[in-house]
Amino acid sequence: MILKELVRDARQRLRKARLHYGHGTSNARDEAAFLVLRGLGLKFGSPADLPVRRRDQARIERLLARRIRERVPIAYLLNEAWLADQPFYVDRRVIIPRSHIAQLLLERLRPWLRRPVRRALDLCTGSGCLAVLAAQAFPRARVDASDLSRGALAVARRNVAKHRLRSRVRLVKSDLMTGLGRRRYDLIVCNPPYVNAPSMRNLPREYLHEPRMALAGGRDGLELVRSILQQAGEHLAPRGLLVCEIGSGRKALERAFPRVAFAWPQTAAGNGQVFLLQREDLPRREDVG
Repeated sequence: MILKELVRDARQRLRKARLHYGHGTSNARDEAAFLVLRGLGLKFGSPADLPVRRRDQARIERLLARRIRERVPIAYLLNEAWLADQPFYVDRRVIIPRSHIAQLLLERLRPWLRRPVRRALDLCTGSGCLAVLAAQAFPRARVDASDLSRGALAVARRNVAKHRLRSRVRLVKSDLMTGLGRRRYDLIVCNPPYVNAPSMRNLPREYLHEPRMALAGGRDGLELVRSILQQAGEHLAPRGLLVCEIGSGRKALERAFPRVAFAWPQTAAGNGQVFLLQREDLPRREDVG
């Protein structure tokens, strides 16, 4: 069997299984290519007529069987996820990287940044992917990557080392911003738990393999976002920028804070997934319920 035949067969089986996608791919074709190529340790774009040995076919069969039977995302089966064309180690201690903030970091957050980034924070860092991308986007910056989960920080430490950023990225155990002391940042990025309670009850099986604490955002999805808005002013430098992913929570957020001038930059998912706020535009602490 050659490579393209193996991918074709995997695609057909994935389609028949009626799986849910959203952990790096959005359809059976791309999922099959990712599973086969990276399952064999091959680069994307490898020759379609490459012969595949029987033992390698058997490995793909085992991966495919688990993906279909157990609904385990491929990223967990391979311990590998890609974001902004960068590879990251993942396991079940962290959610699988898929933040739209990555696109904004590739664009260096133009035109919203109003000061040079010398110090940045990736809040709720999980795998550390946004901390790595922030350090790459702003090569003169030092980046703090914070998380409440020791397991997540262990994964993040592995990715920081993988991308050779140990001298510039510091890992911090912190419940949101309570463990940061008096540090102030030019930029804070955050992909917090924001799935609301009704959605949590109806998650596809694939998402149930991810840590619940990294997904659940309370009744309306804003439980942690409110705390972030309350605390951010104490940790942003003047004209500093907060960048926060909110998923489908834009309407709920704007109802909760009708007087706050949120900016909604365009991403591949539209202009309602990520909000931006300058320090001077944050709501007052007493206005955050």
